[in-house]
Amino acid sequence: MQKILVANRGEIAIRVMRTARKMGIKTVAVFSEADRDAPHVRFADEAVCIGEAPSSKSYLKGAHIVEIARTMRVDAIHPGYGFLSENSGFARTVTEHGLVFIGPGPEAIQTMGDKLAAKEAVKAYDIPMVPGTDHAISDMDEALEVSRNIGFPILIKAAAGGGGKGMRIVEAEKELKSQIQRAMSEAESAFGDGSVFIEKYISSPRHIEIQVMADTHGNILHFFERECSIQRRHQKVVEEAPSSVLTSELRDRMGRAAVDVARACGYVGAGTVEFLLDGEHNFYFLEMNTRLQVEHPVTELITGVDLVDLQIRVARGEKLPISQEELRIRGHALELRVYAEDPQNDFLPSVGKLERYRLPEGPGIRVDNGFEEGMQVPIYYDPMLAKLITYGSNRIEAIQRMLEAISMYQVEGVATTLPFGDFVCRHPAFRSGDFNTHFVREHYSAELLRAREETEARIAAAVALRQYLEDQKQLRIPT
Repeated sequence: MQKILVANRGEIAIRVMRTARKMGIKTVAVFSEADRDAPHVRFADEAVCIGEAPSSKSYLKGAHIVEIARTMRVDAIHPGYGFLSENSGFARTVTEHGLVFIGPGPEAIQTMGDKLAAKEAVKAYDIPMVPGTDHAISDMDEALEVSRNIGFPILIKAAAGGGGKGMRIVEAEKELKSQIQRAMSEAESAFGDGSVFIEKYISSPRHIEIQVMADTHGNILHFFERECSIQRRHQKVVEEAPSSVLTSELRDRMGRAAVDVARACGYVGAGTVEFLLDGEHNFYFLEMNTRLQVEHPVTELITGVDLVDLQIRVARGEKLPISQEELRIRGHALELRVYAEDPQNDFLPSVGKLERYRLPEGPGIRVDNGFEEGMQVPIYYDPMLAKLITYGSNRIEAIQRMLEAISMYQVEGVATTLPFGDFVCRHPAFRSGDFNTHFVREHYSAELLRAREETEARIAAAVALRQYLEDQKQLRIPT
C-alpha cells in the first residue's frame, strides 16, 4: 500500500494522514470549493477538488471520489467518519474498482447500519438487549399494543440512522400517535427511510461504548470502554476513558459482548459497539458504529495504540500484532469536542471568521485540529473545529489538565463549546462520576454559564486592579 486517498476533511483527514506519513504512505486529499485553503489540503502529498461547497456536491459524491482515486493511482481509500464512512454502497464501489476500502466490508456496514438487522444478527450470542420490537412498526394498533406490554415511558427510534434523528421519548399513551408520526417524518427526511421501532425507555442511563478491532485472520480485540454520557441533543460533547463506574468484571463482560457483536457480522477493521448502562449497572446492546469514532483518541492514550495504524495494517491483510492479554489501561484520558456552537444559545452553530485561533500546548495535551487563524467556519458541514484531548495518570489529573488546556485555548470570532467544557469539568456531578446522559438537562443552563463567566470576569478585574495598585505603590518608593 503506497498511496491512500482520504475521503474526508478537517481534523480527521489530517489525523489519518499523520499516521499514513509515519508509515511511509503517500496521501491524496479531496476538497470542496469551500475547503480550497483548508489545512488538510496542504498537509497531503496531493490534493484534488471534488466539487462545490455543499457536501451533496462534493464529499458525498462516492462514484466521483472513486474515479479520482483511480486517476491518482491510489491503492486504498480511508473514509474517516461521517460522510461516506458508513455507506455500504460506497464501500462496495471502492472494492469493485480494485481498491482497498479501509473499513469493514459492505455486508457488515449494511447489517449494522440497520438497527433491527443488527439486533437480529447478534441474537445467537445472547447479548442483553433493551426490551422492544424486532421489526419496524407502521401500524398504530400494533404500536399501542407493544407499548402497553413494554410499559411507558417508551422510546421510538429510527431503524436506519442515529444522531438523535427520528428519536422520540413517549411518556404516556395519549402522546403515542403524534410522536410516532413525527419520528417517522423526521426519519424519512434524514435517512430516506421512515421505518421506526419501539424500545423500553431506560431512565437515567449511561452511554458506554467499546472499541473493537478485527483482522482477516479471525482475531478480534477490544480496547476497553469509553464513557460518552455528556451529550446535547443525543450527540456527544465530552468523552473519557476509562469509565469511572465500570468494575473489572463488568468491563470484561462488556468487552466480550462487543467482540461477539463484531463476530456476529463477520466484522473486519475498527468499530465501536455501543451500550446503555442502567442504574443497576445492567448493560444493553444499542448499536454498532462501523467506522473510526470521533472520540478514538482517548482510547489511544490509555492503551498506547495507534488505531489508524492498526486499521491500515488490517486493510493490508496483516494479523493484529497484539493480543488481548497484552492490552492494559494506563492512566485516564478526556476529550472535549470543540464545536463552533454557542452554549449560551441552545448550542446553535456559530459561523464566522476565526479572528484569533491559538491552540494549547503542554504535557498531556493533544489537539486534533482542522482549522487555523483567519479561516472562515463554513456553514455547509459539521461545526467541529477540533478535538481537545488531555491525559493524566488518573481521572482528576486528566480533568485538571483539561481545565488548563481550555484556559489556554484562544478563539475569537465565533462562539465555541470551550466554556461548556469548563463548566462540565468543574461541576461536582461530573467530578464525582455521578452523572448520566441527562447531565445537560439536569445540571446545565445558559444562565448558569453566564453567571459563572461574569463572576470570573469580576474576579479577574479585581486581581488586575490589585496588581496595578501594587505596581504603582512600588514605583513611588524612593531609591
